[in-house]
Amino acid sequence: MNILIIGSGAIGIALGASMISEGADVSFYATENTAKMLREHGIERIGLFKNLSYKPSEFNVYTSYDEIPEDTFDYVFITTKTTVNENVSEKLDKYCDILHSNAKIIIFQNGFGNDEYYLRYFSKNQVFSARVITGFIRPQKNISEITVHTAPILIGSLQNVEISDDLKKIAQMINNSGIPASTTECVEQYLLAKLLYNCALNPLGALLGVCYGKLTENKYTVDIMNNIIDEIFNVIEKLGYKTLWDDASSYREEFYLKLVPDTYNHTSSMLQDFNRKQHTEIDSLTGKIIQLADIAGVDVKTNKVIYDLIKTRELSFEK
Repeated sequence: MNILIIGSGAIGIALGASMISEGADVSFYATENTAKMLREHGIERIGLFKNLSYKPSEFNVYTSYDEIPEDTFDYVFITTKTTVNENVSEKLDKYCDILHSNAKIIIFQNGFGNDEYYLRYFSKNQVFSARVITGFIRPQKNISEITVHTAPILIGSLQNVEISDDLKKIAQMINNSGIPASTTECVEQYLLAKLLYNCALNPLGALLGVCYGKLTENKYTVDIMNNIIDEIFNVIEKLGYKTLWDDASSYREEFYLKLVPDTYNHTSSMLQDFNRKQHTEIDSLTGKIIQLADIAGVDVKTNKVIYDLIKTRELSFEK
């Protein structure tokens, strides 16, 4: 089994270590700086679950698609930020000869509908999505630390494609490596559940510079989060999507009693982006809600304000 991991950040390194531990041949596509670290020091997965460590000789690293031999990969794991999906999907199409004819692409990203970029070039039988609600950080460029875990990684299709045995094998390999994982025929519901969670917490935590738990400790931020959640449920219901809860009220109960307490100390990925003066994934999160709301004809004014504030902050990085 040959796997190309595009995006050698925290989740890419963690999944790469997982697959190497199960006997897969793994290659990383990385920036020059990250590639240098991986080639000199290998990779490590630390934190929750099993600690794994691999020498540079136990995997491949590429910084250009031109370096990759033709007809090499059975699978591609997309673990980049969603901000580069346009570029990554175009490059995979341009260099599709590096893939086997029936290669599968699995998207391990935040957001909803990220498969749309890849479906422009590949069939629905090749493009799959994963819900990841495990927290990863990268204390060094070659090290991934698993800091928090709420539920298993779930792999499925947003295009109603039946889950094949080889995808079940991928999930089983990740699970065997120590990170709970499985497949699902209902990945849409789980991705929407994560979208709810992320939209309520991630941008607000970034704007205020606090961990998720702190957002539940005053009535002002709770009111904002409740409005965000209510608006998203209105969109979901109007478009006929399904998620794991019957209504906003039942979601809020689990949100405040379990989901946030389980990740109380987690720091927003957007806050980490702010600290690095990088653009965030707001377009794949709150931006996606605004896009869907336009289709549904639903007012999402709280989400729109949050989106505009994040975008305003991003403008300062361009100066």
